[in-house]
Amino acid sequence: MNTRSAFSLLLLLTASAALAERPQAIERVTLDDRAVATVPVATNRVTTISFPGPITAIDGFGFTLGGKSPGQFQLAHTRGSGFLSVRALAPKAATNLNIRWNNRTYVFELVQSDTPVLALNLEAPAPAESVPVAPRLSPARLLGLLDKAQAFPLLKAQQPEAVADVTARTFGSHPQITDFNDYEIRLEEVFRFDAEDTLVFHVLLRNKSDRQIRYLPGSFRVRVGDRLYYQSVSDAPGVLPPMAESTVYFAITGSPDGRRNDLSLKNDFTILVTRLAPPAALPPPSTNSLSVHPRQEKP
Repeated sequence: MNTRSAFSLLLLLTASAALAERPQAIERVTLDDRAVATVPVATNRVTTISFPGPITAIDGFGFTLGGKSPGQFQLAHTRGSGFLSVRALAPKAATNLNIRWNNRTYVFELVQSDTPVLALNLEAPAPAESVPVAPRLSPARLLGLLDKAQAFPLLKAQQPEAVADVTARTFGSHPQITDFNDYEIRLEEVFRFDAEDTLVFHVLLRNKSDRQIRYLPGSFRVRVGDRLYYQSVSDAPGVLPPMAESTVYFAITGSPDGRRNDLSLKNDFTILVTRLAPPAALPPPSTNSLSVHPRQEKP
């Protein structure tokens, strides 16, 4: 490459780098009241800052409105409008401008520059996504849902309006069974009360051993996929006699994080419960033990 070609390439690269560093003449930015926005302003150009709606108030230092009084920047704004225009009046001028809009204050750092932003169009931040919250149900209300689930066939036949928003799934001859070797939990029915975001489970606990099994009545849980839901109420005795079956109703409401669960009845449900360890057997009395009896006084 000859010297002329190399010099031309150097000029092209320098110009490209300078263009890359220059700010866009027209910028569109989302408003953020937690950050200071720097706005380059020229002495021979006007920069217009536009808000999504009418500006409530403007505060700043070193501004002149008509250009006759001293100041580092000239500012123009019509009361009630959503935009303003500024121009630097001196080299290396710098100041801040606080603008009140929509009950929040936005801070702008104005600096004199030969490569100004001519139009700064501001957009309102996207509204925060509303997260549906699970309803708060009293213990009496939860027990009422268990009663409705137990009486569902009768209510549906005689008082259908009482269970109009309730959907049910009966497993019949194809129950979902969680097996724990000496006992199992068989899911018979599940009911969804949509307004309450509550699922009521009708399960059958079967003891397959010849020993009594004890469990915590308040520890029923439901696994759906990789998520675990804890009971909000249960109607369970806590004791499963040997070689016997026990019917239990319990409910889950919402999710552990406080949101709605909106669970479909089409899911596969795994039912879990916390089993209590059997009480330790007392050791047999020792043949070498010494019995001490209180001394009796003679009459």
